Amino acid sequence: MHLTRRDLLSLGLKGGAALGTTLAAPSIILAESRRPVIPSGVMSGDMLADRAMLWAQVDRPARMRVEIADNPEFRGARQLLGPEALPDTGLTTKLDATGLSGLDTVHYRIRFEALDDRRGVSEPVVGQLRMPPASRRNVRFVWSGDTAGQGWGIDESRGGMTTYATMLSQQPDFFIHSGDTVYADGPLQESVELPDGGLWRNRVTPAKIKVAESLDEFRGQYAYNLIDANLRRFNAAVPMLAQWDDHETVNNWYPGQLLDDDRYTEKNVSLLAARARRAFLEYMPLRQRPEAPGRIYRRFAYGPSLEIFMLDMRSYRAANSRNRQASGDEATFLGQDQLRWLLDGLRSSRATWKIIASDMPIGLIVRDGDNFEAIANDHHGEPLGRELEIAELLRAIRDEAIHNVVWLTADVHYTAAHHYSPERASFKDFDPFWEFVSGPLHAGTFGPGELDATFGPEVVYQKAPPEGRANLSPAEGYQFFGQVDLDGESESLTVTLMDTAGEALHQQVLEPQRA
Repeated sequence: MHLTRRDLLSLGLKGGAALGTTLAAPSIILAESRRPVIPSGVMSGDMLADRAMLWAQVDRPARMRVEIADNPEFRGARQLLGPEALPDTGLTTKLDATGLSGLDTVHYRIRFEALDDRRGVSEPVVGQLRMPPASRRNVRFVWSGDTAGQGWGIDESRGGMTTYATMLSQQPDFFIHSGDTVYADGPLQESVELPDGGLWRNRVTPAKIKVAESLDEFRGQYAYNLIDANLRRFNAAVPMLAQWDDHETVNNWYPGQLLDDDRYTEKNVSLLAARARRAFLEYMPLRQRPEAPGRIYRRFAYGPSLEIFMLDMRSYRAANSRNRQASGDEATFLGQDQLRWLLDGLRSSRATWKIIASDMPIGLIVRDGDNFEAIANDHHGEPLGRELEIAELLRAIRDEAIHNVVWLTADVHYTAAHHYSPERASFKDFDPFWEFVSGPLHAGTFGPGELDATFGPEVVYQKAPPEGRANLSPAEGYQFFGQVDLDGESESLTVTLMDTAGEALHQQVLEPQRA
């Protein structure tokens, strides 16, 4: 077969190489600058029995191409054509990869093909995720919250966000990020003086020198965190279930709020939150459903023994207040739609353990000036304000004999194990349960907080900064995550509170209650 130069050009560089042809002419060698680049690594998440979300970002308009295999060598890989990454999504893109049932570990490889020149193909980036089991087996997952907050950004001279490396070393099946995935309201300085006289040297980008207001500024908060090599390695190996809290927008926000903060030219918090939500959904491997676009609360069955209920305690709340209402819309926190969804899900769940991933704790008193930011109201009596929804939920769990409900949360920047019991409570219409608190991942450390007696919480364990100290830097080691181990045979659940060095601080073994 005779090929002209025009034929070779039409085949492109790959075709010419396949035919053993050397294309020496400089005009037909694709410049490296024309190839897309994947700057932020890859992510997976929102796993179901037969599908999972895959995420990546690229540096120019390009189409995602994905290979899926059951082996790291990608023998017999299945090819998937993903969507285009375009400027209107910040050049991020997600693919809901289906047909994954029967696989234990999914290996995936993502490339991007430039839209202006199909020969321009990026270098591949590889990831993996473990799928929910069809039958009982051991499961390990980790959770925490609060990334790059209170002025503590990425200090590469100190290894960056090292808690992510520690969590990766535990080889978890998945990760729950309990909120404050970014600090859009926390600008960074290039250096911060530490109590010991040393310096914390932040890597700083244009997006991190001011509070986020525009959509691109919110996007820049997520892109900043993904500079960290520890986080990128973690994301590529461990699927994430992500929820949000306040700092994705602004501290202690609620719908309808008007800011009194000179740092902001845009004072309408609902508008800021709409931009923040869009950036969150663009940068997280979160599945969006046509019937509920933008909804963040959702549920995931992870095999027959475990189901995760991801809450959204930010989007539907009424204004922060004294939180002492006896009834009414001003006491709304989860909102009735979300509360019904949660109760229906708990009722219908066939899993032995029901994990409620909550972005805020139940009994800890979290103040917002003279008002209250979380559920507790420092009243210690019968439920009032936001406590009313929690009382309704706890009563229904007891009355309908829904067993083995465990709460996991972050938000307060220290770690603790809380046991709730009606024997100690002002409100007594519930069964005892556990709440475990962990974090921060890479932010200032505070605490400990005070507990409200309404639901009878007791501190079984806690670790927080020494008295009189607050906003400890990550250099001091007070960074925390939690680890949950499910025994596939006995279905016992072991919750371990751990620090950034991987030391186990406290362990609680929970045995399942049978119906």
